[in-house]
Amino acid sequence: RRRCPPPPPPLPLPSLLPSQSVMTSVFAQAVQRVAATVQPAQQSAALTKIFCSAVKFAGTANVEIQTWTSLKAEMSIANAPHVQNHVGGVHACAMALLGESVTGLLIGYNAPATHLPLLKSMRMDYVKRATGDLKAVATLTEEQVKMIQSTPKGEIVVPVRITDQTGIEPVKAEMTWAWVPNKVQAKV
Repeated sequence: RRRCPPPPPPLPLPSLLPSQSVMTSVFAQAVQRVAATVQPAQQSAALTKIFCSAVKFAGTANVEIQTWTSLKAEMSIANAPHVQNHVGGVHACAMALLGESVTGLLIGYNAPATHLPLLKSMRMDYVKRATGDLKAVATLTEEQVKMIQSTPKGEIVVPVRITDQTGIEPVKAEMTWAWVPNKVQAKV
């Protein structure tokens, strides 16, 4: 069974955290702990390991966190045999996992600790054959972050751009996420 990937190249830890007036999410708390205890060159790998321990399928597929802030996240997946389709590219389900993971990272990072992020729907339009490794970039606006942090429950459409190693966008994707009060509090 495959686990989380080996450490990626050194990347800086983002400085943008949810507002101090909001109880920060479990993942945002983990980011703060990692920032205080892990060398900068290893922080992305440490957070990938934390993320993959919570999202087990992401660990199985070796999804990696590349960069993130409260407004933007980038994750990647290698075109390795365990995620390939019958023509040697990244499987459609692995592309969907990558899109879900990167958008879920942003929602989960910004949602208050008292709330649970839930994927409501995903739209995946496969338009071209993918070549090689994939990366996904998701973004939120400051207004969307404020809404996530201040609204008791709600939903938001998060666009995600998934590109292959040639820069082509083989899939057009968007994820609809909701956040609701969490009756059981998680611990990291």
